Amino acid sequence: MFYILQMDHNNILGVVLAGGQSKRFGQDKSQVRLQGTVMIDYILSEIIDEFPEILIVSNNDIEFKKAEHISKIEDYQKNVGPLGGVLTAMKWVKDSNKNYKWISTFPSDTPFFKKKLLHEFFNNIKLNDSKLFFIKSNNTRHNIFGLWSVELLDQLEDDVVNKGERKVETWADKVGVSTITIHAGDTDPFFNINTKEDLAKAEDILNHHD
Repeated sequence: MFYILQMDHNNILGVVLAGGQSKRFGQDKSQVRLQGTVMIDYILSEIIDEFPEILIVSNNDIEFKKAEHISKIEDYQKNVGPLGGVLTAMKWVKDSNKNYKWISTFPSDTPFFKKKLLHEFFNNIKLNDSKLFFIKSNNTRHNIFGLWSVELLDQLEDDVVNKGERKVETWADKVGVSTITIHAGDTDPFFNINTKEDLAKAEDILNHHD
């Protein structure tokens, strides 16, 4: 069941950005197991029924939840960070002659994010306000949880490929971004796994979760 109220759900491509080098963790974070489940499958399980298609951007041969509408591609240009993953997804839309007008992005290392937060995000978006929207909670803007207009493709490509822009936050501020504040629960849904210590903390949270 689709919950996108302000826009046609067929206009949005779900994108999981899993192309990071995971230097602090020491291995591909998307493939780490948390209580027996591959990390990337936590976010896929929450969004699998929310989009007509989901694209995973990863440069590795990874394991992930299989479904007919989930596919994986490599970065158009490697080692340029999350902006490169966004650019890759937008170019895939264009080159594949898809009709998507927006892409909705997610990281692969946030096991506590729930789809009800996605519903709240989408339901509070006014499309005329911006071509880029990020989630905000507890006074923190979450730059990977975003809704990006595919109309930004040309500018994004120029800034990433020709001008060397790498920081999502800087680029978003440059083009203009609207933030949607949502209310998180007791467990931080945006807690992400960057280190082995973070993984241990996540295990502890799940072990004590009712």
